[in-house]
Amino acid sequence: MQKAENIDEYIASFPEETQKLLSQMRTVISKAVPKAQEVISYGMPAFKLHTVLVYFAGYKNHIGFYPTSSGIRVFKEQFTEYKSSKGAVQFPLDKPLPVKLIKEITIFRAKEDIANAEIKAAKKAAVKKAKAVIKK
Repeated sequence: MQKAENIDEYIASFPEETQKLLSQMRTVISKAVPKAQEVISYGMPAFKLHTVLVYFAGYKNHIGFYPTSSGIRVFKEQFTEYKSSKGAVQFPLDKPLPVKLIKEITIFRAKEDIANAEIKAAKKAAVKKAKAVIKK
């Protein structure tokens, strides 16, 4: 299979039932964080602000959701009925997607991403200020 250039192409490469779930996943994430940019990263659909918030991917028997390790760690107790690892959770194709949970995780990741970007910007500004003071 040729790598998809965008999320539309990615979704179109799957069987119809899987396409429906992938499209639903895309919609839930997009509505949760409307300012997030759609990208293909590591060959998977992803949404990013400053960094990638979440990835998702279609497979033969499940939809993989990759909200990074922090997204898994914080919501771990809610994954008891799903197969999960430290960076991913699998949603079976024969069950409805946990829309509310996906939304909550995506919003959590967006808040985390924004906070991390603010910390990084503050550190950068402090270094710049310190360099200016040292030069004087």
